[in-house]
Amino acid sequence: MHWRQQGELWVLAPQRRDPIGVIDFIGGSYLAATPQLSYRRLLEGLADAGWLIHAWSYVPGFDHQSQANAAWRCFREAHQTLLRTQGTAPELRLRLGHSLGCKLHLLAPDGGRNCDGVAALAFNNFSAERSVPLLAELSQPLGFRTEFSPSPRETLRQVQRSYRQPRTLVVRFQRDSLDQSERLLTALRAREEDLSELLTLPGDHLSPASAGLRRTLIGRWADDPTRARDMKHLVDLIHTWSHPDRDP
Repeated sequence: MHWRQQGELWVLAPQRRDPIGVIDFIGGSYLAATPQLSYRRLLEGLADAGWLIHAWSYVPGFDHQSQANAAWRCFREAHQTLLRTQGTAPELRLRLGHSLGCKLHLLAPDGGRNCDGVAALAFNNFSAERSVPLLAELSQPLGFRTEFSPSPRETLRQVQRSYRQPRTLVVRFQRDSLDQSERLLTALRAREEDLSELLTLPGDHLSPASAGLRRTLIGRWADDPTRARDMKHLVDLIHTWSHPDRDP
């Protein structure tokens, strides 16, 4: 498969067929700087299923709302580029996030209106001091306190107040000590006409990424057959959930 860079996006088109839809992907933490490597197995599996992949490359900061806005603009511009250069773009649009990437999709300025669903893998919404241990050590002696914007509590309030996409697939992994999917689900289900779903799968917080990292750095021989099966199951799950009323 051939990845190409388009500004801040890494783009992967399906082979031998027209795309059935577009997946706008945001990864978690510093894995997201190289999504074409860190999430290779997951994203290439989705491309094999017929999806056009737009993966945003970024380095996390403290202003998550600003980064959510930047990602949303980047994906919107990519969609407009498709329309301008090809005269058309796939109608089916899915937003997919891992860890912090889930939060950035949920904070998108359109409230999730301009897509057909959001899939949130291993949602994480910790405070800055919990996410960056050195910050907690420095903040007290230096007399300052830094927090993400919006804060974890305000993020969930904003989801309940402003997030308008009814279809949200929340996926947690059994051995994930960082997962906060239950808190997200509580905020989602407090909204009217909510259609969110929660699924629990085998694995840990890095399950969406680790197979791709190992394959890239070590090679195919290092693949764990169990993780490979789990990744294929995750790809199939996302693909099936994304368009239940459409032909594959």
